[in-house]
Amino acid sequence: MNNAFLIKQCKHIRITFATIFFNINMNNIFRPKLFTLLRAGITKKQLSSDILSGMVVGIMALPLAIAFAVASGVAPDKGLITAVVAGFLISVFGGSRVQIGGPTGAFIVIVYGIVEKFGIDGLIISTILAGLILVMFGLLKLGTLLKFIPHSLVVGFTSGIAVVIFSTQIKDAFGLPIEKVPSEFSEKWIVYFSNLDNINWIALGITVLTIFITIFSKKLIPKVPGSFLSIILLTPLVYVLNIEVATIETFFGSIPNTFNITIPNFRISDLQNYIAPAITIALLGGIESLLSAVVSDGMIGGKHRSNTELIAQGIANIVTPFFGGIPATGAIARTAINVKNGGRTPIAGIVHAFMLLVIMLFLGRWAKLIPMSCLAGILIVVAYNMSEWRSFVAILKGSYFDVIILLTTFFITVFYDLTLAIQVGVVLSAILFMKRMSDISEKRINNFVDSDVIENYSNLPKSISIYEISGPLFFASARRYSEAIEEIGLKCKVLVIRMRHVSFIDQTGLHNLKDAIRILRSKNITIILSGVNSDIQEELKKSKLTNLITEDLIYDNFCDATNKALSLIENLKANTK
Repeated sequence: MNNAFLIKQCKHIRITFATIFFNINMNNIFRPKLFTLLRAGITKKQLSSDILSGMVVGIMALPLAIAFAVASGVAPDKGLITAVVAGFLISVFGGSRVQIGGPTGAFIVIVYGIVEKFGIDGLIISTILAGLILVMFGLLKLGTLLKFIPHSLVVGFTSGIAVVIFSTQIKDAFGLPIEKVPSEFSEKWIVYFSNLDNINWIALGITVLTIFITIFSKKLIPKVPGSFLSIILLTPLVYVLNIEVATIETFFGSIPNTFNITIPNFRISDLQNYIAPAITIALLGGIESLLSAVVSDGMIGGKHRSNTELIAQGIANIVTPFFGGIPATGAIARTAINVKNGGRTPIAGIVHAFMLLVIMLFLGRWAKLIPMSCLAGILIVVAYNMSEWRSFVAILKGSYFDVIILLTTFFITVFYDLTLAIQVGVVLSAILFMKRMSDISEKRINNFVDSDVIENYSNLPKSISIYEISGPLFFASARRYSEAIEEIGLKCKVLVIRMRHVSFIDQTGLHNLKDAIRILRSKNITIILSGVNSDIQEELKKSKLTNLITEDLIYDNFCDATNKALSLIENLKANTK
């Protein structure tokens, strides 16, 4: 009897899970590209191209993963672990054919700040929360919404991050003997200038040589990443010649070649401390991953699944911290390298992760010999590429709305905090958008009020006035529209309000419109609405505005509305005789 009951329950659970999975697929929320491509079939030729591309990208990712971790204030193995675990999960579950995931320069500032303030446990908790937020973004189908983040805001905080990354590398680039570099931007540079007498010229030479190799080697050896080439050339040179410069071993000791499960110390009362950093990581990761996916789509003529990509990024950021990793997202540079080397399926990203795993397990002990000045040179090149200075200059020549968003986000990122910069940037963008919409509405209102309404409709008697609302009726324009309606309505007996261009109406718009109609009705002026679409009509019913204007005075076309107005005037004349 019990066995039968258990079998019945198992069947029920199986059916429930199948139903959930079916519904998810039906809703097109989570459909990893890898499984779609495997079902369609991958040719042997493409498979070999993906494997080769994955190996190249894995080699390129090695110095970057280490450099990003070190610059973030954590051990270099944290970057390798992130590139392996997150890189694998993003490729398996992602919505892009060619996305390469892992640690990126964009996270350096936020990770450094979290570690400084809350320690490694705080970073782990913040990253896991960010992963949960990203999954929620995907399930709520917000992938498209994140694409509407203003370009000026993205350039502002990206350029700010680039400046901060550059400033954090001066100590290692010049070999300055500074035990603790201040976290504040201005204080950091004060300390640098006060130590210029202690420059290690050998370290500076390695930095300059690294920059030179990283930039110019691609012209001679395009298949080998310049950052990797600079490391394999300069690290043995420093070791063999016993050159006295700081190395990874100097600061972090040996690089572990094992994975350990990390469980953070967590108190529920501290949860509020991690919400803001988690939101910043989620927004930053979401924006960068979708931006990378869009760029790669243009390169291969494909189309990514944005909500699936967000869920994959979320899964990666939930799982990776338990192995000691840091936040991860789609990496634009590595994804572009993947495309250029023939990668066209997520298998390339999976191979990239396994390539790094092999390097970490068998060659990691040699990575401790990498000079810090060499990593500094690589990161300075990364900072330059991130700076988007051409876009920065172009935006400065544009509208003052974009200039305000750009400069505000940039300076807050550099001088205060990236979390605050994104929050202020988003709010400021919304406010300036509303201001712009209000200005457009104001211009339309003034143009209409200043014109002779009756002359535009010369076939109508002067007792009928026409007023058109040219745009959304929302809080930024509602008061001005209602004032114009009152001003025109008081000069006639019947007012026809054209609403053909009203795409939406919010509660403020409804409230002000009702107030204006009440005033005109108290003066025995009849209001007729024209061109009201079905959605707006539904909103009018919900707000009970139809108690003021009966449904027989609401029309979906202007001709019927004016005919009704003429009949009302005729009846009014007949009753006065």
